[in-house]
Amino acid sequence: MSQTKGDGTVGKALDVLDRVAAFGRPVRFSEVLDGAPYPKATLYRLIQILANQGMLSYDETAGTYALGIRLVRLAHAAWQTTSLAPVARPHIDRLAAEVGETVHLAQLDNAQVLYIDKVNPSEPLEMFSQAGKVGPAYCTGVGKAMLAHLPAAALDRALAQQSFHRFTGRTLGDAAALRCELRTVRARGYALDREEHEPGIHCIAAPILSRGGRVLGAVSVTSTTGRRALAEMEALAPHVTRVAAEIAADAQSWRFPDAAPKTLKQTG
Repeated sequence: MSQTKGDGTVGKALDVLDRVAAFGRPVRFSEVLDGAPYPKATLYRLIQILANQGMLSYDETAGTYALGIRLVRLAHAAWQTTSLAPVARPHIDRLAAEVGETVHLAQLDNAQVLYIDKVNPSEPLEMFSQAGKVGPAYCTGVGKAMLAHLPAAALDRALAQQSFHRFTGRTLGDAAALRCELRTVRARGYALDREEHEPGIHCIAAPILSRGGRVLGAVSVTSTTGRRALAEMEALAPHVTRVAAEIAADAQSWRFPDAAPKTLKQTG
């Protein structure tokens, strides 16, 4: 977690929110202070501003801070207006019913994977991914599907932000190996996770692309090695790529027009 240099108070406040959120539970001021790059007085001031604005809530009895209800409203608005989830949900529901496996929907967030929706089959799998969680891009099917279609400069930036931590013996360990695989992913139209993030879990994923080739997100089908062999997962490629194309078609004009946003002009 780090703010962009020059973002000032806003960047620091958002960094504090990230730090509180990372605990996954109500947290004391001293816990946030430990490891924070701010003086005690600065951190206290930032937390008070966030609490006054409803971005954090304070429990006087326990003496702890938690994410505030205002964030819930903002998150819901973001889900409705900028996420692929609303337009994609009917498609991933149908795909999950069609293949009888877990289906994930994801988008890139600062070169990492943000899971924005998940549909479980009748027998759900225990795994890392949940809606709202952030995961690595270099060793997940959805991550590789999206990275493979980034423009060269954007891909360079994204690869520079990957940790290349080896989660399993199958995890790709460096940018050169990943670039090689991404070329294959781009050529065949889908990506595989061969137990690279979690042992016993593999998936097939396809990118969701605009008509102009811009990466909107990715969709995947996930199973266990005990339930489906890798060859059986690859056989699902027509299903996954078809659904990705359907989501892209519905999303294109609704939320993700291809026109580049206009640059805001400074006045006064």
